[in-house]
Parts: sequence; structure tokens; C-alpha cells
Amino acid sequence: MVRRSADERREELIEAAIKVMIRDGVARATTRAIVAEAGLPLGAFHYCFRSKEELLESVVERIMQRALAPAVAAGVEGAPVADIVRTTLHTYWDRIRATPDEHLLTYELTQYALRQPGLAEVARHQYGHYLAVNRESLATMARLAGFEWSVPLPTLARYGLALLDGLTLNWLIDRDDAAATAALDEYAEYLISVAGPQ
Repeated sequence: MVRRSADERREELIEAAIKVMIRDGVARATTRAIVAEAGLPLGAFHYCFRSKEELLESVVERIMQRALAPAVAAGVEGAPVADIVRTTLHTYWDRIRATPDEHLLTYELTQYALRQPGLAEVARHQYGHYLAVNRESLATMARLAGFEWSVPLPTLARYGLALLDGLTLNWLIDRDDAAATAALDEYAEYLISVAGPQ
């Protein structure tokens, strides 16, 4: 038998948890189901995670790393503002469309965390991270195109998060690509309108 490091087992458990939660739902993702999915003994869970809360935080973090890393596309530095904004938003949206089950899981995780005693911090951390990533993405767009936002960045980031979060949830419900793209393009037009000279 090949021995795996604690880090490798932790990674396997996070990925297994995502699979189990997508398949069975968050509430039914027991530690036994997760270790079985990973092909590890039950003791591996307690060796890698102090609690289910820590696992949930790791799952949220993993999904965010994959899908919500700043979506500014490479090779756009110096491009016109409109191109950078549109490319960034469509890069982000392509990630949403590529992994709908993971994004549906993030909403379920949020609701689950808010309803479970002691887990509300998981949801706060989740949305705090979303806000930080959105703010970083907006700052990167401005830097690449050489402009400043005419709306304070914290306000613009919160507005954008609310819009993109709602747009994602709507699309997960109706899967109307044309309506989602039209709304995304309308948001792009708004961002272009508040991009001022440096």
C-alpha cells in the first residue's frame, strides 16, 4: 500500500467531500460517506480536519479557488477599457457555465452554514472571500487599462458581487444562456460607464 502524506489525504478528502455533497447534498455528507468516497479509513478524517466546520471551509475555499480566482484574462494589458471589462466578465461567466454543480453546491453550503449553530462564520468567510476577489478583479481591470473607477471600489465590488451572485443563481434555476449573457453585457456597459481617466 502506498502511504500518502497528510496533505495528500487532506486534498483527497476535500475533493471527495465536493463529490459527495454534489451527489447527496450537504446535510447528508457524513464523514463516513466522505472517507468512503476517498477510499480512506475513518481515522483519516479526524487526522486531517479538526471538525466538519473546518472541512466545510476547505470545500468552500477549494471551489472559490477554482472558479473565482480573478477572472482577468491574460494578454489584455493595454487593451481598450471596454475589451478588458467584457473579456473579464465573460471569462468569469465561462467558469460558471463549466461547473454548474459546484456553484449550486456553494448556495447550498451557504444556507446550510447559516442554519447550523456555530457554522455562520463559514458563510461569512465565503462571502467575504467573494467580495475580496471581486474587488481584486475590478482593481486589476483598472490597472490593466490605466483608469480609475468613478465609484468607490468597495461599493463597486459589493454591487458587482450582488449582481453576479444573483445572475448566477437565476441561471442555475432557468439555464437561460441568452438572458444571462444579456444581463452580463448590461453590467459590462455599466462598468464601462464608471471607468474614469486616471
